[in-house]
Amino acid sequence: MKILLTGSTGYIGSAVRAALLAKGHAVTALVRSSSSSPEGEVVGDMGDSGLVRSLAATHQAVINVAAPGAEVEASFADAVLDAGPEVFIRTGGVWVHGAGDAITEETPLDAPALVAWREKVDQRALAAPGIRSVLIEPGIVYGHGGGIARLVVGASRTDEGLTLIGDGTQHWATVHVDDLAELYVLALEKAPAGSTFIGVSGVNPTVRELGEAASSRLGLGGRVVAEDPAATVARLGDFGAALLVSQQATGEKARRVLGWAPSRASLVEEIAAGGY
Repeated sequence: MKILLTGSTGYIGSAVRAALLAKGHAVTALVRSSSSSPEGEVVGDMGDSGLVRSLAATHQAVINVAAPGAEVEASFADAVLDAGPEVFIRTGGVWVHGAGDAITEETPLDAPALVAWREKVDQRALAAPGIRSVLIEPGIVYGHGGGIARLVVGASRTDEGLTLIGDGTQHWATVHVDDLAELYVLALEKAPAGSTFIGVSGVNPTVRELGEAASSRLGLGGRVVAEDPAATVARLGDFGAALLVSQQATGEKARRVLGWAPSRASLVEEIAAGGY
């Protein structure tokens, strides 16, 4: 299939691009600036609606993994929907469902401020007639030393141990970036129109468990220090507030409907093994 991909130079997008190519799909990457290997790239801006419409009209599928912000992502989605490709896969996030210990795709939305804007764009795309629109909602993405997990390992240290994000009792629903990339390929090939899939492995560690693994690897004896949640928000703003949301999910729907089978090491295992 001929695919237009955004975010191909980013953390998730580069893994998605590799997974698509491995399955024999033809990928055109929309990039801000040309790389040293420009084959298969178009230089342009996601906010250029005319360019996006023309590209989307000449590709069978569009996969948006980039996260340019609310305004640009909304205009990008509108341009793609105007062009009407066969398939449109967007990237959301499990945070929109708010806190919960058994989150599914049917869990009502209760988004923290950081991602509250997503609902309007998500629903407009999923309801578009004549297009097989799909929404993937990843959890905390990790692997290859990237993603939010770096904040855990790189946290400040005191005599008492490694500082946590918040008090550490919150669970994070996690997914390895390579497992997630495989989910995008399966969604492209199999997902029904208007469907949403939570992209998580089913392993939901607490931030304290992650911090203790990092502390042990860093020679701090597994000792950690809780941070007052208000201090986390003061330090990181709306992003910090989102990191405090406690979420547990299994990703069962993607397994059942698409045959997805995440298999990589857990985030705790990755940290303990020195992956960060």
